[in-house]
Amino acid sequence: MRNGFSTQGGTANQLDVFRSRSVGADTTTSERRPCTSQDTTQQRWFRSSLDHPVRYHRSIERFKPFIKGNLVSEERTFLSPANLARQGAQEQRTLPPLRIAIFGFGTVGSSVARILVESKPEGLELTHVYNRNVARKRVDWVPSSVVWSEDFEAVLASDVDVVVELVGGLDPAGSWLRRTLDAGKSAVTANKKLIAYQGVELERLAAAKGGHLKYGAAVAGGIPVIPGLEQGLAGDRIERMQGILNGTCNFILSKMEAGAEFATVLATAQAKGYAEADPLEDVGGFDARAKLAILMRLALRVVVDPDEIVPQSITAVTAVDFSYARDLGCTIRQVARAEERDGTVAATVGPMLVDRNSPMAWSRGMENMVILTGHYGGDVVFSGHGAGGHPTAVAVVSDLMALAHGSRRVPIPSVPARIGAEFEVPHYIRFLVIDRPGIVAEITSALAKERINIRAIVQKPGYPQHALPFVVTVEPCKSSALKRALESIGEREFLLEKPLDLQMLE
Repeated sequence: MRNGFSTQGGTANQLDVFRSRSVGADTTTSERRPCTSQDTTQQRWFRSSLDHPVRYHRSIERFKPFIKGNLVSEERTFLSPANLARQGAQEQRTLPPLRIAIFGFGTVGSSVARILVESKPEGLELTHVYNRNVARKRVDWVPSSVVWSEDFEAVLASDVDVVVELVGGLDPAGSWLRRTLDAGKSAVTANKKLIAYQGVELERLAAAKGGHLKYGAAVAGGIPVIPGLEQGLAGDRIERMQGILNGTCNFILSKMEAGAEFATVLATAQAKGYAEADPLEDVGGFDARAKLAILMRLALRVVVDPDEIVPQSITAVTAVDFSYARDLGCTIRQVARAEERDGTVAATVGPMLVDRNSPMAWSRGMENMVILTGHYGGDVVFSGHGAGGHPTAVAVVSDLMALAHGSRRVPIPSVPARIGAEFEVPHYIRFLVIDRPGIVAEITSALAKERINIRAIVQKPGYPQHALPFVVTVEPCKSSALKRALESIGEREFLLEKPLDLQMLE
């Protein structure tokens, strides 16, 4: 029939779909008959569920009466478009919720559970919590129906639909996600290190097994920069990106801008839970490097080895640098930046001088900011709270809701690339010397040898001659040329410490 289907034919078609899926997990969409205008709402829903693995097994249960040969009522043979739409909406509302297992009940994991329990997002149900020594993690506000476990195998073998990995690190988180995806389940993670190093491999596994992998919380916490790239900016060609990707460093540097010392602020950050006992991942730039690698794949569409991006620590920045930066109309922030130019890629992470009129200068405390420059759309700025339990949990739950409502990730093609280009920007160089005649002449001579032009020499009064800080700023130059000049200057006996070289963003 044109506007319906015979009862017997409808059942046969549904059996055909079921058999095509039952052949094996590797059956592709192209091997199945597409939906047509003659399909009923149930048939269309069943076919769409084949591409939605977390609903597939429910489709089988829903269609058992048809598979067994039961006939539908003749009253449902002819349905108007309006009735079809209404019936589809009712079926969508009555779908069982996705069953969620949280792996890691720390700061973020407990915040995710709190949102699921208190807000009760439509289509989601918390059923399992996995953690080592799980007994010490139990809380009374989680429903009694939730299973607390420290047995990974038992959770994986259960009827959970989505595993939320919030433990972090490469292992055992990596093996957990591979096992989850290999079982045909979906996964949500905030693990930037894992996605930076193994994200491509994990996405391929998810696609091959019919599951989904979402990681909107892996970069910038609660700021929707990854969904923004996958959806809102997918039609543009991003040429340049820069941003503040580590809330701990932003907290430390913005406090130092106000006059505090590094060691004091770091201790405060650790006491507040903003920094780990070993803060190297944050202050050394490794955390921001992993996030930059993820954004480069989505924005610049290149896959790079994060280890090729050499980070610079913020630990060498002192109060005197903020004083000189203020005189230059700037402040200092840890910035991650990358751009594609003439087929080559440049990327770096480290403390940089930022003009006080730049949006990045306004970012303080635990805030993050990402500025994307598109070929067609120009600059787009994402800003907000990039760290902390609740902001990150919002991004995790948003990924879960997208899965529950059938949202698909927009595939963004990417190609392998090497970090080969250099930024040509002005530089701020701070020297600490034992003062004597001829120091400036020796420095300018070394710079001139590499054809680097000096922009300004700044020396503030009030410092002793045996430990005199002063600053030289230079015109835009290649980092490699400046590195050679500073290596030459580093051999001079008047230096008390290695010169501090910071890029200046203009």
